[in-house]
Amino acid sequence: MFIGHFALGFAAKRVAPKASLGVLMAATGFLDLLWPIFVATGLERVRIDPGNTAFTPLDFEQYPISHSLAMVLVWASLFAGLYWRVSRYRRGAIVAGILVASHWFLDVIVHRPDLPITPGWGLKAGLGLWNSVAATVIVEGLLFAAGVWIYARATRARDRIGRYGLWVFVAFLALIFAANASGPPPPSVRAVVIAGLAGAVVLIAWSAWFDRHRTAG
Repeated sequence: MFIGHFALGFAAKRVAPKASLGVLMAATGFLDLLWPIFVATGLERVRIDPGNTAFTPLDFEQYPISHSLAMVLVWASLFAGLYWRVSRYRRGAIVAGILVASHWFLDVIVHRPDLPITPGWGLKAGLGLWNSVAATVIVEGLLFAAGVWIYARATRARDRIGRYGLWVFVAFLALIFAANASGPPPPSVRAVVIAGLAGAVVLIAWSAWFDRHRTAG
């Protein structure tokens, strides 16, 4: 799942208004920040296999450290604990931990059965929504629209950056999602790793930037 994760980050601002949107986006995408690092170091494996599913050509061969359910709960606890230590914002820490964990459950909806339950155990989960491009676009699109609507209702722009920064960000995510749905497969795993890390950093920083120019409530 892609923009569906961002949808929860947007919506969470209503529940934890004092938390930066950048933190909430980092939480919901935290597993996808870890994953390219583990792939780059050889601890996890992915290959490009066009036709693996209708929506994505990526075959996630092995990713028990970043994406097994057991480890996701560990990462969620660590993220929440670190945020609590830095901010002392209890509600924000709880919401951030839930967002990290939510990533796995949203991924279960779209992935084929390749999401591990625990490292070293063969049982895997996945409902396979990615087997249909149309269904994926509809489900993620509706989630994303709902998340953006909740955020826009829960905050108000203080200036032009707050107003236009949000909507340019939303349009950019929609374009990336459309490109993923209809574009050619990536040229290499290395390109996937670089794009994943660089894209995540840019999007987190961007969301934190325009969120500072909006007021919650």
